[in-house]
Amino acid sequence: MLAYTAKMNAAAARRALAAAERRERRMARRADTRADGWRAEIERKVPQKAAAGIEAAFSKAFALLFESGSGLIERSCRSGEMSALYSVRDSAVDLGSGGAELRRLFGGICRSNLRVTALTSVEGLALGALGIGLPDIVIFLAVLLRGVYSTAMGYGFDCASRREKFFVLKLMQAALSSGEERRRLGVEIDALMIDCPEPDEALFKKQMEAAASAFAVDMLAVKFIQGLPLIGVIGGAANPVYYRRIAGYAELKYRQRYLRGKLNASRESRSGACKGCGDRPGFRR
Repeated sequence: MLAYTAKMNAAAARRALAAAERRERRMARRADTRADGWRAEIERKVPQKAAAGIEAAFSKAFALLFESGSGLIERSCRSGEMSALYSVRDSAVDLGSGGAELRRLFGGICRSNLRVTALTSVEGLALGALGIGLPDIVIFLAVLLRGVYSTAMGYGFDCASRREKFFVLKLMQAALSSGEERRRLGVEIDALMIDCPEPDEALFKKQMEAAASAFAVDMLAVKFIQGLPLIGVIGGAANPVYYRRIAGYAELKYRQRYLRGKLNASRESRSGACKGCGDRPGFRR
C-alpha cells in the first residue's frame, strides 16, 4: 500500500511539474510580447534628475530591506507558524495518493498572495492619490518581499540565510526580464535549485544591485507618474500589477523547486540511496 501511494504521489508530482513548466513558458511568451509603448513614451519625458532619483531610491530600498530590515520582514511572516503549517501540508502530500493534496498546498499559497495583492492595491492608490512616489518604493518592496518570503516558507524554504536571499534576488530580477536575458536567468535559477552555495559579500551585493536596477528600469515610468499630484493615482494602480507579476513568478519557481525535491527524494527512496539532495523539501535554513 505504501509503495502504491508513493508511486501515485510521484506521478502526481511529475504532472504538476510539467504543468508548472508549461505555465513558465506562457509567462515568458507574455513577457516577450508585452506592449510597453506607452511606458517608453513616458520614459523619454522623465527628467534625468528624476530618473536618477528613482534609481537611487530603488538601490537604497533594496539595501535597506536585504541588509537591515530583512529580519523584521521574516518575523512578520511568523516563521514558526509557517514551519508548522508547512509540516502539516507536506505530510498530507506524502500520505495522499494523487494530486488533491498538492492542489491544496498550491491553493493555500496562492490565496495568501491574493490577499497581499489587495493590500498593494490600497497602498499604491492611497499614496498615488497624494502624489507620493519615492517613499512608496520602500513600502511596495517590503510588501512584495514579505509575500515572496511567505511563498518560500509555504514550500519549506526559510529565507533567513544569505543563500536563500540570493535566490530570491535572482527570482525578482528574472520576473522583470524578457527575451534572452530571461532565458539566461531561468537557467541560472534552475541551477541554483540543485546547488545554491553561500554567496560571498561581493557576489551578494552584485546580485542585489542587478535586481534593484531591473526594478528601477522597469518601474521608472509608473513611479514617476505616481510622484505627480492629481494623476499619481494612475502610477499607484500599477503596484498590484507588478506584485502579481513578480510574486507569481516566484511562486512558480518555488513550486518547481518543491516538486523537483519531491521527485528526487522519491527516486532516492526507490534506489535505497541517501545522497542528501541539496533541495529536498523540508523547512530549512
